[in-house]
Amino acid sequence: MSLKELIDHCKKGDRKAQEQLYRKYSNILFGICLKYSRNKTEAEDNLHDSFMTIFDKVGQFRSEGSFEGWMKRITVNTVLHKYRKEEHLNVVSENREEEVEIDSGYADIGLQALLQYIQELPNKYRLTFNMYVLDGYSHKEVSEKLGTSTGTSKSNLARARMILKEKIETGQTKAIIGLLIFHLKDMI
Repeated sequence: MSLKELIDHCKKGDRKAQEQLYRKYSNILFGICLKYSRNKTEAEDNLHDSFMTIFDKVGQFRSEGSFEGWMKRITVNTVLHKYRKEEHLNVVSENREEEVEIDSGYADIGLQALLQYIQELPNKYRLTFNMYVLDGYSHKEVSEKLGTSTGTSKSNLARARMILKEKIETGQTKAIIGLLIFHLKDMI
């Protein structure tokens, strides 16, 4: 079945077509959910909520642009709406902190460790970081989506970068200490 036929069947509420659509795109959308969520369980919940919204609104898709892009946008908006609704995005301050650059010497950090560090960020920092750094939104767009000011977006990004830098430095220090202990055991 072609994508157009699959979409048409989903618009009619065909459960088998919805299942096919889910199987075809769940991994891609789960990656987005995982990026915006605190852990795998929350990402799974966000994926479920996103597909419920997609199936509910598939009739609104007008075949203008990419269907995958449309679903990705719905997924991001569903996750952001959930956080706004749960009021996890309360503003701490409007003060703009100096931007923190993460040293390129940290490039050898594992992707899994970096994803874990990002997931551990408080919601407002994680969402701002993901939207600005990973998805390319401007501070104005981030602030509009999250219902904050652009100053808050900039401050949240700076704080997220600072926290990530600290986590990376701590993680590398622990790894170095672990290696030293491992090698010292061999010497003794």
